[in-house]
Amino acid sequence: MPLSRALGTLAYWGDARGRSTALENLRCAFGDEYTPAELRRIACDSYQVFARTFVDLFWSPSLTADTWQQHFDIKITDPSAETKALQNGAVWVTPHFGNFELISQVWGFRGFPFTVVAQDFKNPSVTRLIKKLREQSGHTFISQDNAMIKLMKALKRKGHAGLLTDLSIVPGKAAAAIQCFGVWTSVPTLHVELAKRLGLSIITGVCRPLPDGRYEACLFEAIEPTAADDTREMTQRIWDRFEQEIRQHPACWLWMYKHWRYRPVGKLGVPHPDYPSYSNYSSVLAQMIPPELRLPDVAPAAANTEK
Repeated sequence: MPLSRALGTLAYWGDARGRSTALENLRCAFGDEYTPAELRRIACDSYQVFARTFVDLFWSPSLTADTWQQHFDIKITDPSAETKALQNGAVWVTPHFGNFELISQVWGFRGFPFTVVAQDFKNPSVTRLIKKLREQSGHTFISQDNAMIKLMKALKRKGHAGLLTDLSIVPGKAAAAIQCFGVWTSVPTLHVELAKRLGLSIITGVCRPLPDGRYEACLFEAIEPTAADDTREMTQRIWDRFEQEIRQHPACWLWMYKHWRYRPVGKLGVPHPDYPSYSNYSSVLAQMIPPELRLPDVAPAAANTEK
């Protein structure tokens, strides 16, 4: 715990670019709800939580199927969702919140081996090390190449897919426009599409760090989309549940990540006041917004351009 706090604090002060991004994101999300000093405290705490996540990942070989219980409190809203998942398979989703690494391992020990898509590191040796740590409770980590096909094969065998859903991706067919803290962004829809095509449940949850060094793992309701459900609306519904948790525990989210990489063209070409400076204009994102919520299409007047 002291090591995590020290590393997180050093990272906060040493990572000027990430610190700036975190503070911009917090301003975008909360406006005047917190004072500048409170926003800096939340940003620093976020670095500490992230540091704790990876310190614990390297400590995680100490976890076994017989010992993990002493480190976690489990709260499950609907126990029948797990029973159904054991029978049919399921899509399991969480954001970059709290210890998203350890909670994955715990569910592996509980009999739910996930197939997880993960981005490789630039250093192959680091990729192999992290992959080994992540797979020790029975998971299989795969690259992003042909990820949907690989996940569908695993799910058709009544397996389980684990996905992080709060990534900011290029607007297009694989993305949906949702409101994140009231501001439009572009996020993946893979979890919803997999569940719709295969008739599976989407099980949502988070893992919150506790002050005593333990964790509270919470499973929320299981969502069962049908083929007729709107993918964007379902993606928004899932995010709204996560946003509720982030608002209650803001220090647990990864604020130094660029959550709003793209912005729709603003009314009269004026940037939306809440968007961070790193965001880029995207006419595609503007077209993905439902017509009743869309602003007029006007060419952007600022320097940032669509990428």
